[in-house]
Amino acid sequence: MNYQFSDRMAAMQPSLVREILKATANPAIIPFAAGNPAPDAFPVEEVRRITAGILQENPIGALQYSVTEGYPALREKVKEMLENHYGIPTKDNDLIIISGAQQGADLATKALVNEGDTVLCEDPSFVGVLNCFRSYHCNLVGVEMESDGINLEKLEKAMQEQPNVKLLYLIPNFQNPTGITTSEAKRREVLRLAKKYNVMILEDNPYGDLRYSGTPLPSIKSFDDAGQVIYIGSFSKILAPGIRVGFVLAPKPIIEKMTVGKQCADVHTPILVQMIAERFLSTCDLAAHIEKIRSLYRGKLSLMLDGIQAEFAPSIAYTRPEG
Repeated sequence: MNYQFSDRMAAMQPSLVREILKATANPAIIPFAAGNPAPDAFPVEEVRRITAGILQENPIGALQYSVTEGYPALREKVKEMLENHYGIPTKDNDLIIISGAQQGADLATKALVNEGDTVLCEDPSFVGVLNCFRSYHCNLVGVEMESDGINLEKLEKAMQEQPNVKLLYLIPNFQNPTGITTSEAKRREVLRLAKKYNVMILEDNPYGDLRYSGTPLPSIKSFDDAGQVIYIGSFSKILAPGIRVGFVLAPKPIIEKMTVGKQCADVHTPILVQMIAERFLSTCDLAAHIEKIRSLYRGKLSLMLDGIQAEFAPSIAYTRPEG
């Protein structure tokens, strides 16, 4: 049989991140190639207790179909967390629960980007999401990074010169792979440029809670007064990546279209894992858990930086990230 693949998929290659994970599965290897959370950061006992309780008390609710937008109790908890913990107003926005943060990028691209439209991103950027953008046959353009975030002069030039710029993808906190944190001044200027050139910002914040030093900075979404920012969050780094639970906060018309796109993709994020996430937020001390994993990763970061300083050649430059 001669298989004729669609134009969209014919040139696509497997996710480099997933292939790296296969190659580093050997327990004797300490892999630096992919962002796997430390297993000792997982709240195993809490998740075991919570899961048993859910299956004892509400097994049908956990095993039945549900609404695409997400488990209502989790949606309310996440909105509460965004308002109180991150300082992000949820008024005039809506929220959808997604199957991991990468689905947020996929659904946003599906909703907003036509073939040939331009998606801008930091250069370098997270390879997993870049592959998602490429699958939509967009014009993917990288903009050079500086020590405090994306180069604003080159960003504006790209917005002026590239065809039909629809999205700007940013990881403002401890950017993957550079570790750079975008300054507050640049965050505000990026939003100003996005308004000027009518470009939506896709703000990806999987690492924001893992700050080990310095002062937390406000998200771009927190001062978005024009519906210009799609904010993606995730429980992968603060709870566990295997549950595949993330969320998107965005203007209501965009969430409506993303909901339709998700219905076509997977109907809804599995309800049992949404229930686990909601009950963890409701019954466990999230702040204490985050401080525990911050302490764990702070030690790992210090050890790695000490090793780099001791062993690498002086000619090699590297970032000393705050998280």
